[in-house]
Amino acid sequence: METLEPILERHPFFTGLDERYLELLVGCASNLRFDAGDYLAREGEAADQFFLIRAGQVRLEVHAMQREPIAIQTLGEGDILGWSWLTPPYRWNLDAHALELTRAVALDGACLRGKCEEDHDLGYELHKRFATVIADRLKAMQLQLLDVYGAR
Repeated sequence: METLEPILERHPFFTGLDERYLELLVGCASNLRFDAGDYLAREGEAADQFFLIRAGQVRLEVHAMQREPIAIQTLGEGDILGWSWLTPPYRWNLDAHALELTRAVALDGACLRGKCEEDHDLGYELHKRFATVIADRLKAMQLQLLDVYGAR
């Protein structure tokens, strides 16, 4: 049976991460599966984890007043879902649901925050990596807003 350490090591998000940090992260990780239609995150709920998408597809959506939810991005193998666990108030700011059978590794946010407090170098490494994820999500949101509302 394969442990989660090689799975984390192979995931693009952790490319080049020091092996000692991978060992720490495994203690916060669990393997999950979601069927089509299952929610990984709901806007406003506690964001107590993030996900490494191993297989499948996950749609990110935001709510708009008196409109259907707006699809922002679809994530797949190799992508990361969730950075809200990193900053207070630790609440999801979007919905994320599986479009098909999706396999993911969940990393517990409280566990990771504790490990980052104990080892600030680990915290810095994770923050650098999540800064890229946040920038990518903001760019996707910007492009979607231009598509929905048009350039003015």
